[in-house]
Amino acid sequence: MNETWETVNILAQKLDSHFDKPDEQRWVVQALKLQEEAGEVAQAVIGALGANPRKGHSHTWDDVRAEACDVALSALVLLARMGGDPRWYFEEHMRSVRDRLALATEAGTTAAGSES
Repeated sequence: MNETWETVNILAQKLDSHFDKPDEQRWVVQALKLQEEAGEVAQAVIGALGANPRKGHSHTWDDVRAEACDVALSALVLLARMGGDPRWYFEEHMRSVRDRLALATEAGTTAAGSES
């Protein structure tokens, strides 16, 4: 996982060095890049399903996976470009998600147990 964050930080630094604008503009551009990548996932899914009659089966499910990875990477680069410790922000968010899942699972188990 350290290689992942190293790559994320290198990409963020490289992008920032080539786009000499105020922080908020760099963040907005990265957010737009994230949206662009999400659109490429949608395009790949449509292609994998052959849902566009003009293009047919233009993508594979491996293409969808690759595009999903680009979305994830773009999101992590956005965190890095916003400053602070992107790994901490991401891991803190994951802890929050795990806590909510645990509460939901516990509530579901309790609710199911009380019905019997």
